[in-house]
Amino acid sequence: MSAAEITDDPDADARALASIVRLRILRMCLDDPQTNREIAARLDRNPASVLHHVRTLVDRGFLAADPARRGARGAREVPYRATRRSWRSPSMAGQTRVLIDAFLQEVALLPDPDAMMSVRLGLRLDAAAHDELRERLNDLFQEYASRPPDPDGQPYSVFLALHEDLSRAPAPTGRPGAVSDRSA
Repeated sequence: MSAAEITDDPDADARALASIVRLRILRMCLDDPQTNREIAARLDRNPASVLHHVRTLVDRGFLAADPARRGARGAREVPYRATRRSWRSPSMAGQTRVLIDAFLQEVALLPDPDAMMSVRLGLRLDAAAHDELRERLNDLFQEYASRPPDPDGQPYSVFLALHEDLSRAPAPTGRPGAVSDRSA
């Protein structure tokens, strides 16, 4: 299916991207096209169930089929590559949980998670500073996403979450942990 044949259906896109397995498939096919058999082996899953996920991603234009080739035993194999359409897709309801779960599964594969760069920073920002931070981060990620991949480069993954820190917000009265001016 060509990009021109993909219908504009945000709900279908959301359903296609609402799967940890599908997000992991997209990541696997980002640099080098992978066949369904190769994807299934890397995910340690049944090739038939992986094929369902691959077809869903192809139907929505998130994966594209490269020309068929002959495999090791002479069988016809179709390699699939990520189109980067998911990066350009708008955020959808429920997406954050799937992104977090996919991230956790990918990090679990690291032989030494302590070698991963990670940062946890608490800030206090007014609305203008919050908007500025979001815009600068978005610009930085857009810049790197637009760069052509270095075929000799090491693959990296970036996961960022900017969220309100409810653990530092004053507790409302009447809830556990709330500070009250009434004495007992």
